Amino acid sequence: MTNPLSMFWFIPTQGDGSYVGTDIGHRPAEYGYLREVAMAVDRLGFEGVLLPTGKGCEESWIVATALATATEKLKFLVALRPGVTSPAFAARQAAALDRISGGRLLLNVVVGGDPAELAGDGVFLEHDARYDQAAEFLTVWRRLLSGERVDFEGAHLKAKGAELAFPPVQAPHPPLWFGGSSDAAIELAADQTEVYLSWGEPVDQVAEKIERVRAAAAKRGRTLRFGMRIHLIVRETAEEAWGAANRLISKVTDEAIAATQAKAAESDSVGQKRMTALHGGRRDRLEIAPNLWAGLGLVRKGAGTALVGDPATVAERLREYQAIGVDTIIASGYPHLEEAHKVAELLFPHLGLGKAAHGAHGTIAGEFGVRAAAVS
Repeated sequence: MTNPLSMFWFIPTQGDGSYVGTDIGHRPAEYGYLREVAMAVDRLGFEGVLLPTGKGCEESWIVATALATATEKLKFLVALRPGVTSPAFAARQAAALDRISGGRLLLNVVVGGDPAELAGDGVFLEHDARYDQAAEFLTVWRRLLSGERVDFEGAHLKAKGAELAFPPVQAPHPPLWFGGSSDAAIELAADQTEVYLSWGEPVDQVAEKIERVRAAAAKRGRTLRFGMRIHLIVRETAEEAWGAANRLISKVTDEAIAATQAKAAESDSVGQKRMTALHGGRRDRLEIAPNLWAGLGLVRKGAGTALVGDPATVAERLREYQAIGVDTIIASGYPHLEEAHKVAELLFPHLGLGKAAHGAHGTIAGEFGVRAAAVS
């Protein structure tokens, strides 16, 4: 029997709202709101959350630490940036947050694909050199968290007598997740990480990447798990879902699309180029595969696709990705608080998820239920 998909959600540390590409109805990334999202997701039965990284986001480590104290079971997938800190300092951060959260930390290795933003962080390496540096970083980082005293000298990094006084809860270290479509990225994933992530491309394209990663890992005697980052727009009927998708981009101007596409073109990320190629910046070619919609990619860098439809259909599409090896979905929807409820209430039953969360409290005949219950 196939195991149910693991479902993660997204913490909108760059802000939120009902319309993308505009400030109409914008919700700032205030801690109180982010806590509402995290607490709702924890209660609804999502396994974990992804916190994005970048100059347009609240700092993911600080936010994750705060949210860990407000939640009970939720796991936190936090950005590990090899280019902007030392492996020893990052190891101390990871161990501390893993202890504070009771072993709920996951690390998303982000090498970076925006040259302008990288320059602002003091990173001036070319694309493949960044992955070479990341490989050195993760080698030291993993050895430290495994309890070793580390001496290391590479082309980019050097450490002498590095050690970690306080170990993490998870052994040998909190799991490393990673996404990247270039040859250099796939080699790094196969060599150093536990979970490989893809953005939501058509099934055949995701399958091709998964096979490449599997083959690279097999050469090293390793196996990886696979996840996918995608948006979900689920409603009771397909018509309602497509209406919600179109409404989401209904305030977007041609100027906003042009500005986003120009910015995306500056990136040296192979994954970003693959995302952009799905729609080409055009409004008239957004359903790129059955129920796979690229409208968000018009004004959003990174993950730009959504599965759109009624619950049974979206569940069927997700199972198509599961059939090629994807076992974890990192989903999101705008606005994230309300859409988390919609996904849990409408989609989870079709995926065999969330039964414990929703079955713990019965109903009586009346406003919200028809099932009789004893009244004391």
